[in-house]
Amino acid sequence: RLVAHILHLINVTFTIPPEEERETNKASQLHIQYQNKPPIFLSFFQVNKYFNLFLLLFPCFQFITIMPFIFQMGLASHEAINHFKDLMDQVDEPLKRTFKNVHQGYVVETLERFLKAREGNVSKAHKMLVDSLQWRLQNGIDDILAKPIIPANFYRGVRDSQLIGLSGYTREGLPVFAIGAGLSTFDKASIHYYVQSHIQINEYRDRVILPAATKRNGKYIGKCVKVLDMSGLKLSALNQIKLLTTISTVDDLNYPEKTITYYVVNVPYIFSACWKVVKPLLQERTKLKIRVLQGGGRDELLKMDYPSLPHFCRRDGSGSGSGSGSGSGAGNSDDNCYSLDHPFHQELYNYMKELSGIEEPKEATKQGSIHVEVPLGENEGVELHRTLESELMKLRTRKS
Repeated sequence: RLVAHILHLINVTFTIPPEEERETNKASQLHIQYQNKPPIFLSFFQVNKYFNLFLLLFPCFQFITIMPFIFQMGLASHEAINHFKDLMDQVDEPLKRTFKNVHQGYVVETLERFLKAREGNVSKAHKMLVDSLQWRLQNGIDDILAKPIIPANFYRGVRDSQLIGLSGYTREGLPVFAIGAGLSTFDKASIHYYVQSHIQINEYRDRVILPAATKRNGKYIGKCVKVLDMSGLKLSALNQIKLLTTISTVDDLNYPEKTITYYVVNVPYIFSACWKVVKPLLQERTKLKIRVLQGGGRDELLKMDYPSLPHFCRRDGSGSGSGSGSGSGAGNSDDNCYSLDHPFHQELYNYMKELSGIEEPKEATKQGSIHVEVPLGENEGVELHRTLESELMKLRTRKS
């Protein structure tokens, strides 16, 4: 824990080169890359057993390659990955097919995510992944991008009440997703449409956005950054706990370790009160990912380049929905990444319509939502949401 804390202070990120590089150059299997931001990405799961305080000597270097003798520390994890791969080779063919949509050609990196989500336990990670693949088959997730929510006017209502969008990319090439957590009302459609839309954005991120970022940057990009705007958060958020629990459960069990950092901005008192209760319940690896910033967080977030900042971080005192109009926020649609008119959402929606072969109906006939079963399993989010619900109820009681 001491080493993990030290690494957090000096903002060290671990990465692993692509598998083909590891075949030819084992000395480069473990890299330390110093970046001016948290959190730690540990590709080798027992690193804390082997690292000592000598790491404090290295923060001034931009890129350090560990020598072959240090490489021995990764053998245990290497064996775990090989064991995991052997287990996955034994699954049924339908699971192997859907697994291809998950790993997108990066098998080792995907297995590492599930291993990290289960603290390096191969048996638990294997069960988690197999359960996730079965969930994908049972709910038709592989085809979900071919099922757009129509008509467009109805989908616009979903977008205006479930505020999320791609605002740009960090200097390292990671996608930056903005989330209007405080002003998302989820009141324009049933819960099933919001779950469907959330999964579609996840799948588009993993099958289109991240592979394109990987190709563009010439290195594997498998994670993103999220900026959560808490502007407008009220006690009425208690009414959304069920939906938020459903969405977080889907993410925790099927899309683990896809976010490298959560930046939380424009924090009101209600969030601060709840955060004090929730934070102690989080796993250490989760706490290291979350950074609560002052105000709109513009000074801190400028490290990812101004054009990539979400619109609510570019203006002082402005949140997701500053100005008049819908909850998606005021301003130019090209600037507001929540809007259906933003290039990201236009590309996503057109991509889904093209896959489906569906022409926009002349009459505003609403297509039924996809009912996705929410998986059950080890999920810290469920307990956290129970605690959060209890705290919100206490705050509501005090206020009344």
